[in-house]
Amino acid sequence: MGGVSDYRLSEDPADLDLDRVVRWISTDAYWAKGRARDMIERSFANSFPVGLYAPGLRQVAVARIVSDRATFAWLCDVYVDPDHRGRGLGSTLANWSIEWAERHGIKRIVLATLDAHGVYARSGFKPFEHPERWMEIDTRPPFG
Repeated sequence: MGGVSDYRLSEDPADLDLDRVVRWISTDAYWAKGRARDMIERSFANSFPVGLYAPGLRQVAVARIVSDRATFAWLCDVYVDPDHRGRGLGSTLANWSIEWAERHGIKRIVLATLDAHGVYARSGFKPFEHPERWMEIDTRPPFG
């Protein structure tokens, strides 16, 4: 079992294995099961993606940032292939988002998670200090 240093990180959208990303997100990611391929492709094309690649160039993880590149960044669609979980790749992606935001002078990064709070907390994420200030409209059906 290799360590995090055995993986290559790339911000180049051309490196993404979109077939693999679509399969992960549309069939296994609790937040997006059933999401259509065209929607996934548009979401990645209109955001800032990152991929992690195992030796041999096979993609094993993905994430993306939605941002105005000035004031706000949202880390989302973080997915690590089940065969590569437990190796620190989720933390690598969380840390990447922080570094990405710092490169752009962005002071706020947000994310949502059902069950990976510990992964993100290790990188410095914490619950909203003032959750009462945040509002949303979410017309999706509840997660099953």
